[in-house]
Amino acid sequence: MWKWETEQQPRGVIVIVHGALEHHGRYGWLIEMWRKAGFHVVMGDLPGQGITSRAQRGHISTFNDYLTAVKEWVEAAYQFDLPVFLLGHGMGGLISIRLLQEWDFEVAGVIVSSPYLGMVYTPAKMINMMSHSLNSFAPSFKFSYGVTADMLTRNQQVIEADKEDSLLLNKVSVRWYRELLQAIKVASLKGNEMPDVPLLVMQAGEDRIVDRKVTRKWFHQMDLSDMHYKEWFGLYHDVFNELEREDVFHYVKGFVENQLRLLGYVIDK
Repeated sequence: MWKWETEQQPRGVIVIVHGALEHHGRYGWLIEMWRKAGFHVVMGDLPGQGITSRAQRGHISTFNDYLTAVKEWVEAAYQFDLPVFLLGHGMGGLISIRLLQEWDFEVAGVIVSSPYLGMVYTPAKMINMMSHSLNSFAPSFKFSYGVTADMLTRNQQVIEADKEDSLLLNKVSVRWYRELLQAIKVASLKGNEMPDVPLLVMQAGEDRIVDRKVTRKWFHQMDLSDMHYKEWFGLYHDVFNELEREDVFHYVKGFVENQLRLLGYVIDK
């Protein structure tokens, strides 16, 4: 994991959990925005992604591998002795939700954007059918997942950078795929097991990866003291890499600052 400390008087810590097929390097802009706003940032590459394991890229043994990794990041954030906020995007949003459902820990707020709670994009039907049996005798068998840069964002600058990024995955293992589907199912079944922590769910309005209707349905089954839903009409899946990303960031920063006010912190930025 990595830690980026703000050069200003710190107000809190943001733990960022990236999405499927990507790595921390795609979040440079967002990390810098949080630092400029007075927040430390803690983030790592998820198992099998980025630079964590080149031999087993795109593969996990169990979805719990992700939960274990992010739990370590949150515990590292506690060392700053400041309010901690968990921010998960895409599959990182699903990981954040599953972590909250399984582990009792203290955070000042949770933000999930375009969370993997239901998918509109899936691999070819043949791959989906074969994955059931392959998961038993060839779990590390890999196939092309098929997500392209222009499905994630309308930001041409980001699209061009993604095309040159050798750390982005284009193949995943059968086990990875089956574990993802199982985690989505469990997140739905355990919807009522979310702890009562401040929650902001943001959903891309033109998401080509996850099903915004499922996200909205999942949100409305929650019964939390402080919960907010924001749909970004016209934006693709990667809301933090879209053309309107500054608007997205300031919306999230407003949520975070409001939680700090409720905790008794003075907000002067």
